[in-house]
Amino acid sequence: MSGCLMNRISIFVDGNNMFYAQQKNGWFFDPRRVLEYFTSEPSIELVNAFWYTGIKDAQDQRGFRDALISLGYTVRTKILKEYYDDNSGRYSQKANLDIEIVIDMFNTVEQYDRVVLFSGDGDFERAIELLRSKNTHITVVSTEGMIARELRNATDRYIDLNDLRPYIEKSDY
Repeated sequence: MSGCLMNRISIFVDGNNMFYAQQKNGWFFDPRRVLEYFTSEPSIELVNAFWYTGIKDAQDQRGFRDALISLGYTVRTKILKEYYDDNSGRYSQKANLDIEIVIDMFNTVEQYDRVVLFSGDGDFERAIELLRSKNTHITVVSTEGMIARELRNATDRYIDLNDLRPYIEKSDY
């Protein structure tokens, strides 16, 4: 395989998972700088960038979602569901978009050679193993304490978010 064939890249951002990772780290990344960082080499062609996020209602995060779309992301949303936690006695909201992420990964598998997955969720382990068996190079971006061991072991390359901070941090708070 020639080098130029291996440089079609797709980026998948598990927005909810990344929100907590960024909160934990105490800084936030800029979606535009993420695209710039992973496509900085001229030989790299960005074929897709997906962003997945849970929303309270149709208007929730509208400005942010519109900004993502204008940057070139395909935005997938799901309405948050409320769950009661017996242990804490509190309600929490969750929108699990793992299935949507995996469907998009496999639905577009012919279009890319490399995947960058922003998530620490161990549920992706099997999907990553299958993609690697199709000669896809997988990079997982997450953060210490939030990256599942299974996922870290299944991936070709793991990058800690904090190592990317100088390149992708949001500067305009």
